[in-house]
Amino acid sequence: SDSGSDSEDSSLSDSELQEAFLKGELKPGLNVVLEERPKRRNDAEGLKQCLSEFRQHLAWVERLDVTLGQVMDPVSQSASNKDAVDPENDFQREMSFYRQAQAAVLEALPRLRKLQVPTRRPDDYFAEMAKSDQQMQKIRQKLKSKQEAMERSEKAKQLRAMRKYGKKVQTEILQRRQKEKKNMLNAVKKYQKGLSDKLDFLDEEQTSSQGNKKGNANQRTKKGPNAKRRYKNQKFGFGGKKKGSKWNTKESFNDVSSFSSKVAHNKGPGKGGKGGKKALNKRPGKRARQKMKSRAR
Repeated sequence: SDSGSDSEDSSLSDSELQEAFLKGELKPGLNVVLEERPKRRNDAEGLKQCLSEFRQHLAWVERLDVTLGQVMDPVSQSASNKDAVDPENDFQREMSFYRQAQAAVLEALPRLRKLQVPTRRPDDYFAEMAKSDQQMQKIRQKLKSKQEAMERSEKAKQLRAMRKYGKKVQTEILQRRQKEKKNMLNAVKKYQKGLSDKLDFLDEEQTSSQGNKKGNANQRTKKGPNAKRRYKNQKFGFGGKKKGSKWNTKESFNDVSSFSSKVAHNKGPGKGGKGGKKALNKRPGKRARQKMKSRAR
């Protein structure tokens, strides 16, 4: 398509030239063919004349231009001329620019201080940004969304790590339970076959179950009544449980500290059992009462 447009432009230009030639607008001498390239001239006088025409004679504080000669390289202690700096070497070229700018600053600062021109920006200096507030809002929203995405990713990583750790702990617990069960079964088989006469595995199982019950009981007691129950107890008092208060419990049933066999079998003092002593307040017999009446007469 580009070649077609170029051909159309060339054909149009040729037709226009032909029409202009027929009309007599083209005259000899307008188009001159140069056989040799023109020689370049260094017209220093003409350049100086042009410079003097547009030059303005202003004070240096209005121009702030600094012109320096060759700047010495502090490393090689040589002038940065074309022989010392290779223009194809990016590092050497940029370093020469840097040294030239640094030397110009060192030259201009004393002159500005002499003219009492401040060279440091004040602390309360306010400069308007090149970018608009809308553009900065877009950048801020983008940074915020990027930060939120990073936080979500970090939370997801933490959740995955916690799930992995929980699964690992659960697997370890299951393996430990399976191992304990296997050991107990092996101990039971040895006891049944007569290879062992110890029942330590039953004690271990009982202590572990009691420990679990105690832990659950402590958890229940630590929880305590809720706020509504505590308010009612404070307002109406707490008289305790009424129904079933005289029932035996497991602890009272197993407590035999107050048991006495003499009292239980009616053999204690003051009891009329076999081999026991007579009570002091026992009523006398009928014959004894009649004798007592006859004596009183």
